[in-house]
Amino acid sequence: MLTVHRLTQSFDIQTLFENVSFSLNSGERTGLVGPNGSGKTTLMRILAGLEQPTGGSVSRDPSLRIGYLPQALEPDPSLYVQEVIRLHRGLPADIDLQLATTAEALAKQPDDQALQVAYDALLQQIQVDDTERVTHILAGLGLDQIDPALTVGMLSGGQQTRLSLALVLLDDPQLLLLDEPTNHLDISMLEWLENWLVISPCATLIISHDRTFLDHTVTHILELDPLSHTIKQYAGNYSAYVEQRQLEIEHQWTAYHDQQAEIRRMRQDILRTREQAAKTEREASSIRIGGSDYKQKGYKSYQQGIAKKVAKKAKSRQKKLDRYLESDDRVDKPSNGREMKLEFDKANHLGRSVMRMAEVSIGYNTARPLIEAINLEIHAGQRVALTGPNGCGKTTLLRCISGEMPVLGGNMLLSSTVQLGYLQQDQSGLDPDQTPVKMLLNYFPNETQVRNFLAYFVFTGPEPLKPISLLSYGQRTRLLLAKLVAEGCNFLLLDEPINHLDIPSRVQFEQALSQFGGVVLVVVHDRYFIDRFADEIWWVENGKIHRRWPENTHP
Repeated sequence: MLTVHRLTQSFDIQTLFENVSFSLNSGERTGLVGPNGSGKTTLMRILAGLEQPTGGSVSRDPSLRIGYLPQALEPDPSLYVQEVIRLHRGLPADIDLQLATTAEALAKQPDDQALQVAYDALLQQIQVDDTERVTHILAGLGLDQIDPALTVGMLSGGQQTRLSLALVLLDDPQLLLLDEPTNHLDISMLEWLENWLVISPCATLIISHDRTFLDHTVTHILELDPLSHTIKQYAGNYSAYVEQRQLEIEHQWTAYHDQQAEIRRMRQDILRTREQAAKTEREASSIRIGGSDYKQKGYKSYQQGIAKKVAKKAKSRQKKLDRYLESDDRVDKPSNGREMKLEFDKANHLGRSVMRMAEVSIGYNTARPLIEAINLEIHAGQRVALTGPNGCGKTTLLRCISGEMPVLGGNMLLSSTVQLGYLQQDQSGLDPDQTPVKMLLNYFPNETQVRNFLAYFVFTGPEPLKPISLLSYGQRTRLLLAKLVAEGCNFLLLDEPINHLDIPSRVQFEQALSQFGGVVLVVVHDRYFIDRFADEIWWVENGKIHRRWPENTHP
């Protein structure tokens, strides 16, 4: 269906990938993984025909229908949702109005053949349009209840993202290219999309940091390595890839250690040979020859000859070692790549009861609270995942706990020992003109210590001195995490903290949180994160919070 041959893409002196080859076939679902900035989106844009590579080729059938979902696809904000859908499917946006107007004219002039042809053509267009399929996709992505009087510009950012995904799925593509399709999808929407992809016959390439989503959908993994600039293919889903990758790393460590032992042996052998040559040369030089003592002269020449031969042997062995160290046969030391290295300070002491809510209601209207009758308690050391459908009040609850907005009713009590740290989803509180170094300078004695600290969050080179406005979404998230760490908080409120973090950074973030001794309440839809991090789940449904535990099947 699509074949990539020796593809290369470089920008100035930076090489993203070099001489990569692979194919995408009908019915196969492939996950493309790699750290942020490794070139995944660039590769996908080349496959979609939107960018040209530096070298190599992409072969595809000219009639191949490609559906491409970029990370940011913005439909015309002035159009109504139904108009956008119809325009995207090649129908006139005002086809209903055209049909009504034509019908009215035809009623007045029933013998007008031109009006009859126009009416029949419009009617056929509407009948051909697969309304049932459209409804199914919109419902699966939570878009079926949108007020028809709303324009696209009046939708939330999450609704616009889901509408963009719906438009791509409605194209009935033969090759589907999805760049971060799970953003702004709650768990029920994720499961719907998983099922849709599994039963779809099209070939699919997915860029995603959602490991459970990849586990449930893909049949192959393509790993883009930013160090070697190569792509390697693995059979199976994400978990199978991790197992295979771990075995490869273990084998590489074994081969690396064996190689290093052999290199040490060779160097010691070269050193001994050189010492032997030097010793023989010294012995030869110490031989004194008097008069016509030809026997002594011959012995001295003999010793000098041996010294030269031994020195030549040492030189030959050194050249052999040098050639090996520069050859492709050399085993490189396994690298962990570019990962965040979070080290939370030991949390300040917390009493057993950290927060208690009694008959709490939250929202913006006392007559219609988002969540009501909350009777929950958080204890020291707990890690709670707060999840549920989009718009159910999760972020509002965090805002109430942080003190940003009052509760509608009931009592909420925080322990006096609590030091809150709140990471907001909208990343508010960041000064776009400030640099990361200036932002954190109040927490450290000098700029050097700030830069050393930021290095743990993968801020290297000129990045710590860039204005925040020039940082990517993922970089700004890492900066906010760095600020929480620097502040020494003991109760973290995290609103979708792993959005836009790549998989290595997510793994490191999970490891850091598992070592954090304080309390964590995190809004998250990532099921992989929930399963491995949370010891309690708060599921919001129909205006209530239901307690669940990881050993139960979460929704």
